[in-house]
Amino acid sequence: MPESGLSVLIPVYNRNVTTLVSTLLEQLPDWGGPAEIVCLDDASSPDYQELNRLLTVWPAVRYQELPRNVGRSAIRNQLAAAARYPWLLLLDNDSLLPDDQFLARYAQARALAPVLVGGTTYDPLPPAEPELRLRWRYGRAREARPARQRQKEPYAQLTLNNLLIQAAVFRQFGLDENLTRYGHEDTKFGWLLRQAQVPVRHLDNPVLHDGLEPAAVFLEKSHQAVRNLALLYQHEQLGADTRLMRLALQVRRTKLCKFVQASVHLLLPALRRNLLSARPDLRRFDLLKLHWLLQELGQPVERKKARLH
Repeated sequence: MPESGLSVLIPVYNRNVTTLVSTLLEQLPDWGGPAEIVCLDDASSPDYQELNRLLTVWPAVRYQELPRNVGRSAIRNQLAAAARYPWLLLLDNDSLLPDDQFLARYAQARALAPVLVGGTTYDPLPPAEPELRLRWRYGRAREARPARQRQKEPYAQLTLNNLLIQAAVFRQFGLDENLTRYGHEDTKFGWLLRQAQVPVRHLDNPVLHDGLEPAAVFLEKSHQAVRNLALLYQHEQLGADTRLMRLALQVRRTKLCKFVQASVHLLLPALRRNLLSARPDLRRFDLLKLHWLLQELGQPVERKKARLH
């Protein structure tokens, strides 16, 4: 197996990835070794599958379709198992490359560590559609961070999108397929890397996030992520170092927990109206997530075991 080979892994779900793949193909020679792009469709709708089947005309691209949806963790594990080369580049299907030097920067940096995190950026201009403003504001404020800031907490800031990792490292740990809902697969993966003392290096090599969801969809995904965080904490004592969990545990240690919950419950309609508006306030979003997490942590663990799958 060539030591320098690269497998770019893209899980596909209801997204046309031909633009992403074509721009990656143009940059594959910059890697400096053999390379492939592997796309695995997670039971998308027929319209998207028909569009993405065009990828099979390129020799460096492998495209396959799963008969049923397996979820975010399982599909990445399957992609990693199918990869031919010792380096894996994980990209979400709603990513776009920032320029024509994206793979060249990774090629130059791959000697720095077995795990490299490139980061994510967002369009500097707000979207015209009001329903997309919440996702845009959240991404710009909370996700689009420079490498020097992410490196202060390298494992907590690890993201599965735009992750360059040695295949042997990824396969050693893998992703928890019990986390079938959206969110926090990377939290557990980062914790496993930290426990094993695997070096992680953050780079300023971001991809552009091109898949802004409407606020209602993003709120539902965020609620699912909070449930996953609660499950990880209650069953495996993971996630205690996340900002949201730290705050929730602080509130639970005070006598004001029930008061906070009751007060936020009364504010829920107003919070939702704001977050669905053209001027969403991220502090209100934080308050809503805290409310969700306190609700989840307040339920007995025994009642939640059946929800792991």
